[in-house]
Amino acid sequence: MQITLCTGCPLGQTGFAATLRVALAARGVAATLHQTDCMSGCARGSTIAFRASGKTACLFGDLTAADLPDLLTYAAAYAASPDGRFGDARPLGDLRFKALARIPG
Repeated sequence: MQITLCTGCPLGQTGFAATLRVALAARGVAATLHQTDCMSGCARGSTIAFRASGKTACLFGDLTAADLPDLLTYAAAYAASPDGRFGDARPLGDLRFKALARIPG
């Protein structure tokens, strides 16, 4: 799984990438974390994307450091999902209200 964090947004400028990287490793979630200057989600900034081969990619925005637990839950669920989709998004907490896009795999 690849995770991409926007560094042009407030969350990406706080060192959140390092925090997320450590938290993912502590949870045993295999992911490569990339950072990029802009993901064009500026209207709902502080964006992050999850993608993996053959899976639906997801983009989330309006994130803060307080979303870390939900991001970790999502990352683990996404890694375990065969197609990157979920029948019930409630276990993803508030993150389910911050989805900006789903891109078919």
